[in-house]
Amino acid sequence: MLAVLTVTFPFFALVLCGYLATQARVLPLTAIGGLNSFVLFFALPCMLFRFGANTPIAQLLDPVVALIYLLCGLLVVAGAVAATVRRWGWNDAAFGALVTAFPNSGFMGVPLLVALLGQASAGPVIMTMALDMVVTTSLCIALSRLGLGNGSAGRALRLALKGVLINPLPWAIGLGALASATQFQLPGPVDKTIAMLADAASPVALFTIGAVLARSQLNQAEHVAPRHYVPLALAKLLLHPMLVWAACQAAVALGAALAPLTITALVLTAALPSASNVSLLAERFEAHGGRVARIILVSTALAFVSFSAAVAWLTGGP
Repeated sequence: MLAVLTVTFPFFALVLCGYLATQARVLPLTAIGGLNSFVLFFALPCMLFRFGANTPIAQLLDPVVALIYLLCGLLVVAGAVAATVRRWGWNDAAFGALVTAFPNSGFMGVPLLVALLGQASAGPVIMTMALDMVVTTSLCIALSRLGLGNGSAGRALRLALKGVLINPLPWAIGLGALASATQFQLPGPVDKTIAMLADAASPVALFTIGAVLARSQLNQAEHVAPRHYVPLALAKLLLHPMLVWAACQAAVALGAALAPLTITALVLTAALPSASNVSLLAERFEAHGGRVARIILVSTALAFVSFSAAVAWLTGGP
């Protein structure tokens, strides 16, 4: 366990640094948008492109991996919506489901799992990120509009798909996969520039997660009872990875050729805390931002223990 904490501690420590810096106003709230833009439009796309380009195309486009992860994500969404829709309505229930099913695979997952498991884990993690951005997010946004009627769900789905098209991360993943399939190599100076931006992605992204969480806390004055967010945070950290593990074991029993490393990467991806960008989507669609922010905050805080324990269990660490 100590060896696992040696790897995971710096990642969560950087999140804490961003949180404390924002709470203490050392980092101005107005600067968070700039940090987020740097990560989203520059550093993270470069990192994803490099990982994609250096990963065999078969790992990026494994249909068994995609089916397992997508099925489990849909089960989490269905369960969360069924448990909350009568009390919260479609809008809040849909975003509660999204924050429960969408792990922070971009800002945290890819660099953390590569540090833990090596370069070979990048392929499954990148695939899960693409599925969450394109399928899970679009589905939940469409569900959030069901209570409005008048074709709102269809309009929301079109808006969600438009958001995917202007999001640089799916394009970076696609270009990386294309480079992998064609064995394309960037010119030396360009590759070095991309590498420098990619190297900045992990520390800045983790610091930004903490800053975003602190900003959400500072901006949300209304009280939210723990019973309205703790169960979903626990479902994210415990139920989601358990579902993925069970689905992987079932697939292997049915004859699927899933490597142990792939199973470990998928389960640990599901064990990550909730994606911080869901709070921005919730605000955009006028859902209960305070509840979503607290689910992200609690899942991120608890993940230091739960994720590290999952790593130790899956990798056989002491």
